[in-house]
Amino acid sequence: MSSITESLKKKIVIIGAGPGGYEAALHARGLGAEVTLVERQGTGGAAVLTDVVPSKTLIASADTIHRFHEVQDLGVHLVGGPQDGTEIEGLAANLQTINARLLRLAATQSRDIRRGLEKEGVQVVDGTGSIADPNTVHVKAEDGMEYDLTADAILVAVGAHPRTLPSAQPDGERILTWTQVYNMEEIPEHLVVVGSGVTGAEFASAYNGLGAKVTLVSSRDQVLPGEDSDAADVLENVFERRGLTVVSRSRAEAVERTDDGVVVTLSGGRKIAASHCLLAVGSIPNTEGLGLEEVGVKLEDSGHIAVDRVSRTSVPSIYAAGDCTGVLPLASVAAMQGRIAMAHVLGDAVKPLRTAVVASNIFTSPEIASVGISEQAIKDGSFSADVIKLDLATNARAKMMKVEDGFVKLFARKGPGTIVGGVVVGPRASELIFAISVAVSKGLTVDDFSETFTVYPSLSGSISEAARRLHHLQS
Repeated sequence: MSSITESLKKKIVIIGAGPGGYEAALHARGLGAEVTLVERQGTGGAAVLTDVVPSKTLIASADTIHRFHEVQDLGVHLVGGPQDGTEIEGLAANLQTINARLLRLAATQSRDIRRGLEKEGVQVVDGTGSIADPNTVHVKAEDGMEYDLTADAILVAVGAHPRTLPSAQPDGERILTWTQVYNMEEIPEHLVVVGSGVTGAEFASAYNGLGAKVTLVSSRDQVLPGEDSDAADVLENVFERRGLTVVSRSRAEAVERTDDGVVVTLSGGRKIAASHCLLAVGSIPNTEGLGLEEVGVKLEDSGHIAVDRVSRTSVPSIYAAGDCTGVLPLASVAAMQGRIAMAHVLGDAVKPLRTAVVASNIFTSPEIASVGISEQAIKDGSFSADVIKLDLATNARAKMMKVEDGFVKLFARKGPGTIVGGVVVGPRASELIFAISVAVSKGLTVDDFSETFTVYPSLSGSISEAARRLHHLQS
C-alpha cells in the first residue's frame, strides 16, 4: 500500500501556525492526511506577525536610506537638491508610515498563508491548544468552546517569546522588546540596544539607518559573538563610521523609566541616559502550561523540547518544530523540521535534519551570510581545510555600485577540495550565499565552482574567483 494511502488514515493535529506548523500542515495535506491546525495569535505566528516579516521590512526602509546617502558619489542628485557633491539634505524617515506599512504587510502575509492552508483542506482553529494525552489535544477556541481533538500524531510548533531582565521590565513605550518596537510613532532620539547578538545588531543597524542615535551594549569583546570574527570586524567598522556607538564588555544591570526617557545602568556603575531602550537578550520557548511534561515529553533545562533529527520527542506520537526546540532559531529550520516530522509520521521518504548545511543571514547593513563549518572550527583543528578571503572592494561590480565593505570567504577540505563552508558580507549576502549553500549541501568541489560560468561583472564572480584561488592553493 502506498504511503499516501496509508496517510489517508492518519489524523494530524498541529499546535502553532508559524513556519514549522503551517509548512508541516501543507506537507501533511499533500500526503493525504487529515490536518487540524490550532493557532492563538494568527497564521504565520510570531515569524510573520511580530518578528521576521516586520523587522526585515523595517530594515529594508533603513537600507534604502543608507543607499541614498551614497548617491552623490555615483553622480546622482535629487532634483532641486544639492549638485555640488555635498550630502543630500532633508532625507528623513517617517516611522509611522514605515510601521503602518510593515504591519500591513505582516497582516497580508498572515491572511495569504491562511487562505493557502484552507485551500489545501487544512482546518484552521483560532484558539489555544494543550496536550491532554499522547494522542489528544485540548482546544480552547476563541469563540469560547472547549473540546478535544484526537490524533495519530501531534506536532508542537509554539515558538518563543522575548526574554526580559528582572531589573528591566518592558512597558511598551520606552522600554521595549522586539515585538513592541512597532508601537513607536517617532524615530527615537537616542536608542540603547541591550544585546549584540543577531537581533540586537539588526535593530541597531536599522534604527541607525533611520536616523536615530544608537548605543549598542555588548557583553563580549565583539558584536555578534559566535559569528565569523572577520564579519563582525567589518560590521563594527561600519557602525563606527556611521556614528553608532558600541559599548563592549558591559552588561545592562538595570533599565529604569524616567519622565522623558530611560536610564540604563551598566555593570561597573556607568549610566546611559536615552529616550528608549530595546531589550534583545534572547528568547524563551512557549512550552510552559502545554502539558508536555505531564505526558512524558522531555524538556531541556532551558524549557526547550528535546527532539531527534526527525523532530520526534521522547513520546513517539508527539513531534516538535521551530524555536520551541532550540535547534536553530531560524524560520527555514522550523519549516524543515515540520516537513521532516510529517514525512516521518506519514511514511514518506525522510532525510533527517542536517544542521551543518543550514544557511543563515544577519540582516544588518551590510548583510552577513554563512553556511557550513566556521573558520573557528578550522582554527581549533576540528576540520582540516584551506581558507580564502576576497574583499569585495576588488570586485569590478562592487566598485561600480560603490560597495566598499564586505568580502567572500570559502573553506575547502584539504585533499579532495570539497567546499565545506563559506561567509559572504555585503549587499544581498542572503542571495549570494545560496550558491555556496548548494555546494556545501551537495558536496561540490572548488573545481566544480571554478569551472562554472559566472556573469561579468557580478558580485558572484568573487565566489568563483575564491574557488579558483583555493584550487591553486591545493595544487
